[in-house]
Amino acid sequence: MEELLSWRTEAWHPLTVHFPVALLLFATLAKLLAVFLKPQPAAFWHRMGAYLLYAGTVGAWFSIYTGDLADGIVSRKLCDPTVLKSHELASYNLAYLFTGATVLDLSSMSDWVKRYSRLLSVVVVLLMLAGSGFLAYTGHLGAKLVYEQAGGVQVPPSDCAGF
Repeated sequence: MEELLSWRTEAWHPLTVHFPVALLLFATLAKLLAVFLKPQPAAFWHRMGAYLLYAGTVGAWFSIYTGDLADGIVSRKLCDPTVLKSHELASYNLAYLFTGATVLDLSSMSDWVKRYSRLLSVVVVLLMLAGSGFLAYTGHLGAKLVYEQAGGVQVPPSDCAGF
């Protein structure tokens, strides 16, 4: 039981990454719906997508922070550390894209931007779609790190001693 409670630094990253993944993907879907619906239901989807976007963007940056903590531990044990570097770069790309979408979405509340609100909504959705593409690619690379190179995984001895 004590081993279960002893947290390793590299274990924080998978714990923090999945929540923002879901938030950002659902935010993209909600904003996409808001662009194509009539004004009344679109307002609900726009607002819901905005809240999911804001929370997901903060979560993405927190996941990058925990990923940086895990990097120093995991990178020394990998057969091909270039996958880890690609994973890191893709995660920064998605975080910047969603941050840009967040800034533009927040600026749409300003009075001087109201006349461009439709165009701004489309640009926000395009940024979010690009971010979602990087999100899928980043997840693919993260899965390669874990399942092909055992990144961050404690591999038991061949005789399974201790279990």
